[in-house]
Amino acid sequence: MPAFYCPLERDLRHPEAERIEARAVAWLDDHGLYPDPVERAWGLATRSADFSCRIVPEGDPEAVLLFAQWNYWANAVDDWQDSGSDDAGTAAVVEHGVRLLRTLENPGAGVLPDGPVTRALADLVDRTRARLTPYEMRRFVEGTRDWLLGAAWQAARAEAGGMPGLNDFAAMGALANGTRFSLTWSDVARGVRLPADVLHSADVQALTDAAGFVVSADNDLFSYDKDDHLEPREVNLVNVLAHQEHCSPAAALPLAVALRDRVMVLFLTLRDQVVERADGTGDEGAHLARYVAGLTHYVAGSIAWQSRAPRYASPRNRHELPLPGAGFTIRYADAPSGTGLRAPALPALDHWWRQVGVRA
Repeated sequence: MPAFYCPLERDLRHPEAERIEARAVAWLDDHGLYPDPVERAWGLATRSADFSCRIVPEGDPEAVLLFAQWNYWANAVDDWQDSGSDDAGTAAVVEHGVRLLRTLENPGAGVLPDGPVTRALADLVDRTRARLTPYEMRRFVEGTRDWLLGAAWQAARAEAGGMPGLNDFAAMGALANGTRFSLTWSDVARGVRLPADVLHSADVQALTDAAGFVVSADNDLFSYDKDDHLEPREVNLVNVLAHQEHCSPAAALPLAVALRDRVMVLFLTLRDQVVERADGTGDEGAHLARYVAGLTHYVAGSIAWQSRAPRYASPRNRHELPLPGAGFTIRYADAPSGTGLRAPALPALDHWWRQVGVRA
């Protein structure tokens, strides 16, 4: 693994993480989400509760628990989407995604087949709708739509058998990471309440998308071994760059890190700009500053979680069962692999850089 440039507060974890994990696993077992002990072992190897407790290291433990349960459920769906099996083609992924979205918006629609996964989803949806405000629920649905659209696009690219160009990947690849899916719960648990005009302002949206790109790029590095058996190759940042530059994935790795680090530098610059704007603007500014803090937890916490998840450190294409305690040794870089604030000459990303110096 390369060294990660991440000058953010690290190794934070919710103080009730162990209790949250135990309750989440009990919920999984009560609902029979996994059909056998092998699938259960791989489901728990996602360490979804650890992810939830690292990107939301403070706040209402009941909200973090519900978020953790959502993540275990979503990872089960994600594994099916990424399996490369005949029943996970584009049509099936799109069909399931549309039915899932309609179930979120109309729980009584009855558009998913009965079974343990659907019954677990129904429980999640009922409790989510009871806890979230209408605006928070709309944010969550939109975040889920991002995830499902990204998954459908990746399935379509795999089915077509061609690697996308870098600009297309930069525009659409990170959707499957579900950034706004996760950030909704970060705000709910931590009591962050931002008006829509502030949350959706150009610089805050650029900052949010930059955080999502960094997390997605890091996931492409941690998960590379998990998917390196697939043919055609998995659509991820390393493989896209290898295809574009006509080189091996190993030779493309420094290019991937350089682009990731360039976006990280942009994230840090925009973060400081947004926080400066928030200073002295009363309660709204305080909530904006807390939203930005949540983005930093999201970026740094994702690295810490992935480094400890057997899902990535002992992947299923190499092991019959996840290895207990498997993890990566992480090195942190003191400086980015590139310098400066120059945009990467990718139309899909360059508009983020245009927000630097712009005052809302």
